[in-house]
Amino acid sequence: MRQRSRHINLLLAAAVLGTASTVMAAGPAQAAGEPTLTADPLSTWQTDGIVWAMAYAKGIVYVGGTFTHIRPPGAAPGTGELARTNFAAFDAKTGQPLSCAPAFTGGTGTIRAMKASPDGSLIYLGGSFSKAGSVGRSNTATLNTADCTIGSAWKPTVSSTVRAIDVTADTVYVGGGFDTVQGQTRERIAALRPTGDLLPFKATIRGSSVSNDPTPAVNAITVAPQLNKVIIGGRFTSVNGSLFGVHALAGLNATTGKTVHSFTGWIPNRSAVKALVNDGTNFYLGAEGSGGGVFDGRAAGRLSDGSQVWKDTCLGATQAVLPYKGVLYSGSHAHNCSSTPGGFPDIENRQHFLAQSISDKTILPWFPDTNDGIGEQIGPRALTMADGILWAGGEFTTVNEKAQQGLTRFAAAPDTGAPQVPILSGTSSSRGKITLNWKASWDRDNGVLTYKIYRDGVYLTSRNQDSRYWNRPNMSFTDTVDPGTQHRYSIEVTDGTNVSGRNGPVYVTAKS
Repeated sequence: MRQRSRHINLLLAAAVLGTASTVMAAGPAQAAGEPTLTADPLSTWQTDGIVWAMAYAKGIVYVGGTFTHIRPPGAAPGTGELARTNFAAFDAKTGQPLSCAPAFTGGTGTIRAMKASPDGSLIYLGGSFSKAGSVGRSNTATLNTADCTIGSAWKPTVSSTVRAIDVTADTVYVGGGFDTVQGQTRERIAALRPTGDLLPFKATIRGSSVSNDPTPAVNAITVAPQLNKVIIGGRFTSVNGSLFGVHALAGLNATTGKTVHSFTGWIPNRSAVKALVNDGTNFYLGAEGSGGGVFDGRAAGRLSDGSQVWKDTCLGATQAVLPYKGVLYSGSHAHNCSSTPGGFPDIENRQHFLAQSISDKTILPWFPDTNDGIGEQIGPRALTMADGILWAGGEFTTVNEKAQQGLTRFAAAPDTGAPQVPILSGTSSSRGKITLNWKASWDRDNGVLTYKIYRDGVYLTSRNQDSRYWNRPNMSFTDTVDPGTQHRYSIEVTDGTNVSGRNGPVYVTAKS
């Protein structure tokens, strides 16, 4: 659920950890063992405002939102800034800023949606602006990726904010809160040629059950051209005149706009769909709600027939979803996933990134985190995959409890951190027996850790334990030694790649 309470840093101290790992299944579902990215953020430039949208094409990540400057990694606000008005471009691998920087101004001066053409030659942009670079535009524009110029062919007139874009080889679908496109009635969704010509595709999107946002809007679009199908999501209760059974999610014929899937019962009242994406087989959505009994999490459905594959029950306003190598990554501020396999109970500390098994929705041990940040205090708002690196943008001002605003990145390697070493204690309550006790540590991207015990400086034994930051079991080991002898013990933890420093030594004398 959307909440505005102050983000509270984790009380469980942890190093910045990470190696891609295969997780021990947690909960009733059995994850297929999908490896995740590391939770170690790469060095990334920052913005001085909110990132709402991102797109990737030909080695470049394009970032749009509401900001006026970017600054280097680790730099404090106002330090080393470069002027960038609501738009910036970065080298996808190095993260370095590029000179491509047309300003998007007018309207409310923000970019809300971005999508690359299938061939990567164009970036389609939508939002609330009246000028792109030096030319006038009406809430939409294109950018030529070859030379960073504003495109001249596609310049439709859209009556209000564009919040969603998806693109095929010959059609551009736009969604938002508008009523007209090119002077013709188009309620919240429209389809155009890359030339800007308006297509006959037409759907009527009306109504809303969200009391604090009564204006209907299409927030998300994903297109399956091979099935001639468009899935739309947003805040609405009526599609093409339907009175019942359609709420916040619908499947449309990609040519005519007629309803092909109603998704009855998927999205409850007071919830809206904020994100949609597909991988050619399934589509995935993220939802946000207000009040009790809402749906705030993620769901997966079949593109072919609209059937539901799975749906989680996490609370915490999901804003972005992205499937990659069997894992669904998402941005939210999840605070209660107690009924989802691998999930956590209702906790005060929100978790802003999640990774789930696409096969069965199990939450995998990948827990990089941000704070809620500025604006509406949602945290992450946008995700894009670029050359194997996950880029995330949003409202946050910290990542893994370190200052970092607006942007961050995660890769599959390198692993740069080790788990925190636990505190070791020891007692002897019977002759020749020494029992060591400690509390399991945890790792941001590994579920199972190995604990190595040393006696008198020599390796003795090891124990494995599955743990999460909200579930750190007590662990113990009983050693057999000569009665009356004293020994020193220490412990270290490894995630399979990195080894913590040893804790101790602890001196214990065995009972005689």
